[in-house]
Amino acid sequence: MGAELSGKHVVVTGANRGIGLGLAQGFLEAGAEVTIVAFEDDVQEVAERLYKDHGKAVGHIKCDISDLDQVKAMCASFDQVDVLINNAGFEYITPIDDPADHVDEVFRQIIETNVIGTFSVTRYLLDKIPDGGRIVNSASMWGKTAVSEFSAYCASKHAVIGLTRSLAQELAPRGISVNAVCPGWVRTVASMRSLAFMAARQDRTEVDLLDEIVSAQALGGLMEPSDMVAMYVFLSGPAAANITGQSFTVDRGELMQ
Repeated sequence: MGAELSGKHVVVTGANRGIGLGLAQGFLEAGAEVTIVAFEDDVQEVAERLYKDHGKAVGHIKCDISDLDQVKAMCASFDQVDVLINNAGFEYITPIDDPADHVDEVFRQIIETNVIGTFSVTRYLLDKIPDGGRIVNSASMWGKTAVSEFSAYCASKHAVIGLTRSLAQELAPRGISVNAVCPGWVRTVASMRSLAFMAARQDRTEVDLLDEIVSAQALGGLMEPSDMVAMYVFLSGPAAANITGQSFTVDRGELMQ
């Protein structure tokens, strides 16, 4: 990828682990100046580790994007953001027939983080994004299909794709492109936790279920966070100047549509 984003400031939310961390590493390798944002306390430690690995200072902000006051404070701290990667999200099971009160709480938390949080970060960073800037939202393969017992997560990712399309039209007069990436199965803490939930509910082993999942892909094997980098960097760079309002599935051919 060389240094095609040299001098560009990229903000990645949800970047202390998983896909977000892989993206932060990828954007550093592409020459960008990177700020990572995360809900957890280890965001500073992760930024320091990135500095050691890449020899480049990495900004860091602790922020719960479902908290509007925190979002406003975070956005006010920036001078300019050339590329916004809305990657922060929450994935958890929400069976509709589970009578426990926590299901309602988790459902709201997922929507508040994945949908409202993504909108809020974009809204309050908008005056820091120059004309011609880029916004890339993390949706999911499940934003184009669905799976049992993850109704809140599936609904939230369908909403992210809709938000992407609407904002692409709204921000087009400023030349700001808005696209989404829809990852398939990637080895992250969240996805492996979901795999464990699904296996338990189906009374199967995680190994057996994962084998079934990857066998349904045209290209076998479980992806790693680094496998997501190229698409995000492409959508953030000059080669994607004519692309907006699109949602790109990166899933090794599990969902073909």
